[in-house]
This record gives sequence, structure tokens and C-alpha cells, in this order.
Amino acid sequence: MDVGHDRLMSLSNPHSKQYGQHLSPKEVHDLFAPSKATVDAVKSWLASSGVNNVVHSENKGWLAIDMPTKQAEKLFKTEYYEHSHASGALKIGCSEYHLPPHLREHIDYVTPGVKLSATLRKRNIEKRSGPGWGHPNPHWPGPWRQPPNRDPWHAPPGAPQLPQDLQGCNLNITPTCIRALYGIPTAHLNDSLNAMGLYEGGDYYAQSDLNKFFAEYAPNVPQGTAPIQDLIDGAIAPVAADDPKNTGESDIDMDMAFSLIYPQNVVLYQVDDPPTAAAELAGKLFGFLNTFLDALDGSYCTYSAYGISGNSPGLDPTYPDPVAGGYNGSLQCGVYKPTRVISISYGQAEADLPMAYLKRQCNEFMKLGLQGHSVFVSSSDYGVASYPGDGSASGCLSAPGMNQTIYNPDDPSGCPYLTSVGGTQVEPDKTVKDPESAMQTALSGAPLFSSGGGFSNDFPRPWYQAAEVNQYFARHDPGHPYYYANAAASNIGQNGGIYNRGGRGYPDVSANGANFRAYTNGTDYHYYGTSLASPLFASVITLINEERTAIGKGPVGFINPVLYAHPYVLNDIKNGSNPNCGSSGFQAVSGWDPVTGLGTPNYPALLKLFLSLP
Repeated sequence: MDVGHDRLMSLSNPHSKQYGQHLSPKEVHDLFAPSKATVDAVKSWLASSGVNNVVHSENKGWLAIDMPTKQAEKLFKTEYYEHSHASGALKIGCSEYHLPPHLREHIDYVTPGVKLSATLRKRNIEKRSGPGWGHPNPHWPGPWRQPPNRDPWHAPPGAPQLPQDLQGCNLNITPTCIRALYGIPTAHLNDSLNAMGLYEGGDYYAQSDLNKFFAEYAPNVPQGTAPIQDLIDGAIAPVAADDPKNTGESDIDMDMAFSLIYPQNVVLYQVDDPPTAAAELAGKLFGFLNTFLDALDGSYCTYSAYGISGNSPGLDPTYPDPVAGGYNGSLQCGVYKPTRVISISYGQAEADLPMAYLKRQCNEFMKLGLQGHSVFVSSSDYGVASYPGDGSASGCLSAPGMNQTIYNPDDPSGCPYLTSVGGTQVEPDKTVKDPESAMQTALSGAPLFSSGGGFSNDFPRPWYQAAEVNQYFARHDPGHPYYYANAAASNIGQNGGIYNRGGRGYPDVSANGANFRAYTNGTDYHYYGTSLASPLFASVITLINEERTAIGKGPVGFINPVLYAHPYVLNDIKNGSNPNCGSSGFQAVSGWDPVTGLGTPNYPALLKLFLSLP
């Protein structure tokens, strides 16, 4: 994996001769494949033992063999047993097996083997040392919505001089406001390469809500415009507007994307059958994103890293799903092609899942980056905490002598191969011509609603952001006690520290996430959250990819190294903060900060920069 990291950094570094030379899926598989000597040594031994029906897996990391149990027992000098579970599941395994000494350096392990049953695997993978861990709701509660403010509107200074459709952007953000904020042109391209992908899980869009939004706020988008549906493992979409499963997340993701990139297409990656999605939302399954990644890369279904192979029973869904209404087919592996740009407006705390689970998953995002894909994730909405109820009442972490005062970093924002997007807002007394502030709004029922940001406990600081983050500490030290997380993140809160000084900082960038008008179940609401910011920034990069395609260039791919090397292409946000966990959190300041990152998109500057690169 170190080779993959170095390769991604090379082809993402604007100063590298390899910039933009992305790999094909086959080239990525070959990059991580075992050596020919390893494969030949194992196959030679199998052939000498009378085993010839050997299949090499798609990711080149497995050799699969069908054989009778008696032959396997002879080959591995062991005895296999059936292991039954109270749930009725039946697995096969052994207490030990043997390999020739000359193959020890070539074979990691054999399965079925000493670890196979769901119960054992589940217990091993859920174990996590460190304070403050608790079972999560797998996704934070999504965007926050409120009915429109009916109080009399007072124009901020400078508003009367603006066009009428921009005068009220301090209270009502529309696609027209967003274009004015960031210099985004009206989209006009539609090619076969740059459809934008949206991940959705447990929430479902309603076409009638989209149509109302298009009619009211995006008349450039025709009625009936809908996403291309890549439904994964029995997922459904759309639903009726009054269906309880339509809570607004999917609606606003599509509203944002279509309004900014139409006539370009949007691809919906809806995951999991309805019973599984309901179990996830009820906190009965805690895994996140794995079935989505399975569907994009068939090799991920069996990929082994950090002691985990494939999906994790007890955390991830299992298919076929025997529950009534469940998906009866097999787990879908490699059935869909990933779009060049993907937005994910879901997340949870890092502490909700084992570190090995998150690192294995992060490797897959690295592989997507190697192939030229850009993945954007929202940074969460409760400042330096997770959402209330995630592990603790406040969403904060605890340690001996420290009760819910430790900052609780976000997943998947900690993965250094993703672009984490924080939130901003137009202040009530400002216009779209004024600088924005960090999203920080005391909402009814969510008084600490603000742009998520901080420092990962599981992932160290990547090189591409080291200079900016070091400059932040040198010029704007937050003044809070801190710790340096060890490799296992088992010393969280050490010496009274409330954040990991050495962790990967997030967000990387930000975009507007407050007062967005959109319909859900036929009602026009104000929406808030970084759930809005991620598809907004992803739309900007989609437009830039279209322009590069038009002049014969490839996609921008993993953009973080370029942005940290050229922060001037973003609007620096210098006002606001993200308090929680009983302290002030972090402040938005000049340069990068753990509230709004490097800043919001300056489309003309971004376009000029990316068109100048190979």
C-alpha cells in the first residue's frame, strides 16, 4: 500500500511529471498484485499435490480452489469441522493447518481456516481500545431543516443595488445565489464521461419534490429530470413524497447537483435493500460504505487488509437477505462503473468503527484516486463533536477524569484520500458580494450546529497539508490542551488533551451549507448542513472536468495536493467557529483552519488553474 500511496501522491502533485497520468482498473490491480514468483511457487505446489482447477481472483491476491473436504484436509494436514451458530449459520473451519516452509513467505493465510465463523470475526472486528466508544447510529442525522422564516425581511446594506434574485440570499439560498457567490456559470455541457455520482443510503428521493424544486428554483432543469439509477443490493428509488423514508437528504443532494450541472447527468448510487437500510438507521448494523465500494470494485469484496477480508459480518449487511422484503441475490461486486466525481453526504464518528475497518476502506479510496476519481464527503454538522447520541449524549468522547470533553473526529473525513467539505453561510446582514462566515447557526433543537472540523485520531497528517496545518498552529494556535495519538489511538485524552495534534486535519475546503430552499413531501423548507456543501463542491469539479474533457484532457482526480499547493484559488473564510464538547472548538482564521479548510470555491480561479495542468 505504500507503493500505492506514493504513486497517488505523484500523479496528484501538480509539480510532478506524472501528474494526471491515472491508472486503469487493471493497472491498479497489477500494482498491488503478488509477484510472479509468489504465484508460480504456490501454483507449482498445488499442481504437485494434484490440484489443477485453480482460479486467480480479480484483484490477483487470492487463489481459489474447489475441492472435497477430504482433499483439503490432506493438502493442509488438518481436520475440518462444521461450526454452527445459534442463528442457524453453518461454517467450516479448523483449529490449525500446515504449509510447506518454503511457502510461508508467499501465503498470508488459508480460508476456510482457523478464523471463519461470523461470531468470531464479528467479536474481533468490533473490539476497539480507547475511551468513549459506543454503538452508533451509522449516519449522522443528515441535514437540518426548518420552515421558512415568515418574519419581515430587512435588506442588508448593499442588497438594493443587486439584481432582485440576489437581494435575499442572506436568508434564502438558491442556485442563483450559489452561482453569484462562487462565480459559477450556467452549465451547458453534457458528455458521456462526466456524469456526477451521489451516494445515498437509508434516505430516498421523491420525484415530485424534485419537480417542485426545479419549477421554483431551477427552471433551467426540465420537469421529470431524474438520476440514472445504479441500485445496489436490492435498493429501491424513488419513493412517494409522503413516504417516511423520504427525509430530505436525497432530495437536496439532487436539487443541488442538477441545478448546477444540468444538462449533465447525475448517477444515483442507492445502497442496500429496505430492511437492511432500516436496520442500519435503527443502529442494528454499524458498517458504512462497504457495499457501495463492493459494487464499484469487484476486488474489494474479497480484499484483505489489517486482518479483515471482505465485508465484516455483524457490521456490514449479508446477502442474500432472508428477511421479508430482503434482496435475494448475491452480494453485488463490481457491477457499476464509478463516476469521475462522487459526493457522499453521510458519515459518523471515527470511534464508531474499528480502526482496521476504516483503514481497509481508506485504501479503496486511494485506489479510486489512482484511477482519476474525485470523492467528496461532508465534514459533519456539530463542530468538533459527532451528532448528539453518537457514543455519548453530546457526541463527544470521554477518558478517565474527562467526561464528554474530548473532540470526536468524523469518518470518513479522516481518510487522507478524500476531500472533506465543511460548511459556510451568508450572515443575515451580508450579501453575496460580502465574505461568508463559517456555518454556525443556533437552530431549534440543535444549538451547536456548525461546520464539522478537527483532527483524526486514526490517520496521521498527510504531507500535502503539513505546511498549511503547521502554519495554522504557528500563527493561530487554538490554545487547547492536546495529545499525540499512538498507532492504536488508545491514548485519547492523554495528559488532559482534547484533540490529536498530529492527526489529519479536516475539512479540506468548504461551501455554503445554510438557508438552502428545497422541497420535501411537498413543503418548502430551509435546509442546513455540510450535506449541502459536499454536492455543491462536487458539482464545481464536475463542471471543471467537463471543460478539461472539451480540450482533450483527463479528469482532475484527487485534488487535495493541487489545492494545498495553490490555496489562492479558494475564498479564504476568516470568521466563525465550531464549538462543542464544553469548549470553544476552533476558529476560522486566515489560511487553512479546522472549520472551513482552505475556503470556498472561486470557480474562475479553479478553472484557470486546472485547465493549465496536464
